[in-house]
Parts: sequence; C-alpha cells; structure tokens
Amino acid sequence: MDIKEIVENTKKVYMSEASLELLMDFERVLDEVDLYAFKNWKKGELVEGPIKHRHWVECTFMYPNRLMPDPDGGKRLLGYNVIVEYKKDKLVVPVKVQSYSDFRPGTKKPKLKEDPVWLVKLKMPVELVKDVVEGFIELEGKDIDLSDLDNAYDQGINDVSNSSAGPAAQPQEQQPQEQQAQGTI
Repeated sequence: MDIKEIVENTKKVYMSEASLELLMDFERVLDEVDLYAFKNWKKGELVEGPIKHRHWVECTFMYPNRLMPDPDGGKRLLGYNVIVEYKKDKLVVPVKVQSYSDFRPGTKKPKLKEDPVWLVKLKMPVELVKDVVEGFIELEGKDIDLSDLDNAYDQGINDVSNSSAGPAAQPQEQQPQEQQAQGTI
C-alpha cells in the first residue's frame, strides 16, 4: 500500500457522484447492522473501492496494526451474507524530516518507512445495499417505508399535543372530571 494510491482512490470517489452515493449507501448498511458498536470499526480508512460488481459491492478499509477491528463485528456481517477478509499489510509512508540524514541520497524527498496495517475487505451483496437505498427498514419483522415515516413526522403525527398519551392532550371537559374523581378518594 502506498499513500498515493489511497489519495487517488479518494479523489476518484469524490469526482464521481455515483461512487460517492454508493459509498454512502455501503456505510449506511454498516451503520444499520450496528457494526460501529464493535471496537475500532469506526477507525477504518477507505483505501480501495467502492467497486461495484454484478452481485457485490466491494470496499477495503485500512486500520493501524494496534487498532485491529473487533472480529465479532465481522461475524455480525456474516449473518447478512457479507464476505469479510482480513489481511496484514504494510503502508509505505515518508519519515518525519528532522535532519539531512532523513532525506533519500541525492534527492529532496524524505526516506520511506513501512508501517504495519490491517486491511479489511468487505464484499456486500448488491441486494443489501439496494434495500437500504430504497429507504426501507425492518422493525420487529415488518418492513417500514422510511418515506412514510418522514411524512408522518411532517404532518405532526408524533407531536405530544396531538397524541392522547398525556393529560395535556385530553379535552378540557374531561380534566375537571378527573380532578373531581381524585378529590373524592
């Protein structure tokens, strides 16, 4: 792995709106399956992808060697037919220049060092990404259209003043009756 390759991949993602949307949908799936609740999964950096194949969307994330993501998070993804591959690699980075000896001989470029890293490749089924893109979630075994939920919020269905859950929402004529009933006990 080289820093230049990572920067080129990031540039390619941001230059293509389709790639950026695909990456956001990929990340949304990871969030929906609560992957980020597991240790160090948030600390990954995209180094390759998203690559869309006919049946898969593939992304590779890099983690520092001492911050390997919790394998239990990978096990959670297996239940969603996501293929998880772990691989040790080395990242070539320039050293911090503090003296002339830190430069490569005959150049003005710093010497390079190799840092150990973990690469985690996630291959997610397109159907899984597509379900999230369409805006459906599964709640207690039922599919719920997120646009219907947003419309309900826009109409104020969830407002406390419109619900009958609290005493403030009850009609005025009922409140005095309850107060009289409470006073006679």
